[in-house]
Amino acid sequence: MEITNVTEYDAIAKEKLPKMVYDYYASGAEDQWTLKENRNAFSRILFRPRILIDVSKIDMTTTVLGFKISMPIMIAPTAMQKMAHPEGEYATARAASAAGTIMTLSSWATSSVEEVASTGPGIRFFQLYVYKDRNVVAQLVRRAERAGFKAIALTVDTPRLGRREADIKNRFVLPPFLTLKNFEGLDLGKMDKSNESGLASYVAGQIDRSLSWKDVKWLQTITQLPILVKGVLTAEDTRLAIQAGAAGIIVSNHGARQLDYVPATILALEEVVKAAQGRLPVFLDGGVRRGTDVFKALALGASGIFIGRPVLFSLAAEGEAGVRKVLQMLRDEFELTMALSGCRSLKEITRDHIATEWDRPHISPRL
Repeated sequence: MEITNVTEYDAIAKEKLPKMVYDYYASGAEDQWTLKENRNAFSRILFRPRILIDVSKIDMTTTVLGFKISMPIMIAPTAMQKMAHPEGEYATARAASAAGTIMTLSSWATSSVEEVASTGPGIRFFQLYVYKDRNVVAQLVRRAERAGFKAIALTVDTPRLGRREADIKNRFVLPPFLTLKNFEGLDLGKMDKSNESGLASYVAGQIDRSLSWKDVKWLQTITQLPILVKGVLTAEDTRLAIQAGAAGIIVSNHGARQLDYVPATILALEEVVKAAQGRLPVFLDGGVRRGTDVFKALALGASGIFIGRPVLFSLAAEGEAGVRKVLQMLRDEFELTMALSGCRSLKEITRDHIATEWDRPHISPRL
């Protein structure tokens, strides 16, 4: 079967992967309302394309924290990629590098920061969970710096793991032949079997529930790397992130895996962008499956987007080639959307190019 869009990888991954693994990647929290809404909300934003503009040349390049990338489409951190494919994070790192974009490596990767760095050049960010033992955190951040990672994406929405019922039913646990590679030498790389989700038990034992804004400041004392705060959904927290010295914000609901019934990230985006007032870049993570979604996010003020599940499903289906194809398909669709909307560069994409259900009608009917 010829793959023509990103979502077609989902069904292939479901066929190929063990149920426990597919369910872990695919499922959301509790009723999974936010999981569906992350996608559905995009369909409630319509285009207002401009016509008769010379779109023979289109420039999709941009800079993120000063690093030039080929397009505003980047790879989000997703855990334990070797459950999807033996090459795991190696394949994803190579695909991102080939596409000229950024890969974010999860703290809970099945390949270490050093191993990912060994795949060759590329701009990489490191996603960080804060453990109770701060020496572990400091050590990890130093290793990421030494391995050439360029920023820390601090996940702030996970003081406890969301209730993922598929993982409870499946008694999810990391397969015995894999470890959380970044923690291997610290006796924290294994996950014990549990009567519920092994990951939930692991998080309850290791992750610091007392994490607060002062820890964002603390992180700045142990690293020179810029810190992106990942998991912001409100204007209030946007202002606090700015006060805490964040270099950027990732609007994220953790792939709808934490608190159910939070808004879709695309609906939370504009509130965050307005509160940021241009003082730091705002990125979107969650629900992007089409180039049209990328355009909508940029029209609402995002500086770029991150994709997660499409990477995992394409990795499961076709390894590195699958991830490359996902990035290429999204790039091609985004370029076409720009052309058909009359935009030749990212700065030409404006709020006027879209209409949302919460806008006033642009044209009032004549009486």
